[in-house]
Amino acid sequence: MGANDGASGVGILLEVARCLSVKKPAVGVDILLLDLEDFGAHNNWRGASEDSWGLGSQYWSKKPHVEGYQARFGILLDMVGGAGAVFPREGTSLYFAPAVVNKVWAAARALGYARQFIDRESGDLIDDHLYINQYARIPTADIIDYDDRRANGFPDTWHTVGDTLDKIDRNTLAVVGRTVLAVVYQEK
Repeated sequence: MGANDGASGVGILLEVARCLSVKKPAVGVDILLLDLEDFGAHNNWRGASEDSWGLGSQYWSKKPHVEGYQARFGILLDMVGGAGAVFPREGTSLYFAPAVVNKVWAAARALGYARQFIDRESGDLIDDHLYINQYARIPTADIIDYDDRRANGFPDTWHTVGDTLDKIDRNTLAVVGRTVLAVVYQEK
């Protein structure tokens, strides 16, 4: 369980790390893995009265691993492995990190992935990137499978025992991984 919501992003990051070890980028790349993202009360972050979500990212953002740590930008991968996934320009990302969103979606478009990285805005989502943007002040965009036409926006397997490996699509993983690598390799 958790094959898409959690493990898909980790799987892509493992492959990204392997690729970066073979072909070094011009910039440094840090890979951050966080926990306790889904611990909070369901509510839109702009209306939330407490920060009960993203406890791992809140902690790291307030107490980074190196004092004074700063990064140029970040990309969050969440639910990035499902068949038929669509990645809209997520609202919280657009609020805090529009330049990062534009960079990622432009890279996806250049690779021919406009069908997955759709040019449509979604609502604001509470995810780890919110706290990294707010507290660490690192502009971070969320690549997340979300479609307003679904009952709750997320894939049907979201937060169910049906979030299993048989629902993962290798092509979706490749689209996201190649997009992330293109963004990294374009940086100077």
